[in-house]
Amino acid sequence: MKRLLSVLLAVLLTLALAGCGGKDSGDSGAGSGGSGDNVGSGNGDVYAEDGWAEGRMGDTMHAYWFNYTVNSAYTCGEFAGRAAAEGCKLLVVEITVKNTVTSSVEMYDTDFQAQWGSDAEEDYRLPITTDPETFEELDPISDEQLPGTYELGVNQERTGLLVYEVPAEGKDFSISYMEAFEEGDDGDTFFVYFTPEEK
Repeated sequence: MKRLLSVLLAVLLTLALAGCGGKDSGDSGAGSGGSGDNVGSGNGDVYAEDGWAEGRMGDTMHAYWFNYTVNSAYTCGEFAGRAAAEGCKLLVVEITVKNTVTSSVEMYDTDFQAQWGSDAEEDYRLPITTDPETFEELDPISDEQLPGTYELGVNQERTGLLVYEVPAEGKDFSISYMEAFEEGDDGDTFFVYFTPEEK
């Protein structure tokens, strides 16, 4: 049930971003000389302000239950024996997540979605460890991947790969995360923008 809620929140994140006329990588505040704690430029600490935060690769994003950092990213035609579908490529993102609260936190691969393009509803993907039609958890194809569901103990940190199948023509991406509370309230939304290497 928690996993399904996580998937629904991922879809809501996309809808909210489109409905708000959210930022795309072509018109971000940081690229336009913006500054402040909620806009990062790489290798800094980023905190949400007015409901959102925007970072770059290397920034540490400070969410409610955990911090996370997108360490690196690349695209390829095949990963661990899995080839991308026709017209697609694989986006491989290394991420570090650290629990910052006083109890264990259950994490889901669907907490982090890849986005691109013009904020259209279909311009996002969940990691390949979730079936996009049934939302069932799938086994990782590499020991380096983060599984569909895992637990972070108090102060525990974990680094692993998230793999997404994205359009072959995609160039610039973001990894997005939206806080959601049990009461049904949405918290802050975080975006980390980057251009992956091509392999």
